[in-house]
Amino acid sequence: MLAAGQRVRVKLDWPETRGPCHIRTPHYLRGRTGVVERHLGRFHNPEDLAFARAAAVLDLYHVRFDQPAIWGEGASGDAIVVEIFETWLEAA
Repeated sequence: MLAAGQRVRVKLDWPETRGPCHIRTPHYLRGRTGVVERHLGRFHNPEDLAFARAAAVLDLYHVRFDQPAIWGEGASGDAIVVEIFETWLEAA
């Protein structure tokens, strides 16, 4: 399990190029680095549930990203907080 304060990177992956899929991770965050805010619990993977497939239970996190780095606007300290499943995160 990831710890609050841990720096993580959203995987730079594009599964939609490999066929039909359901993705909950925003495309604009792929390859970006953020910080784990907190663990939200364990839930069945909606990327599988969307296709009625057996779904693994995965850890879900709030991850904070520096807003100016993502959008090119905003003040220092502005942030974006997004729910991201563990399968999309790697150590930064």
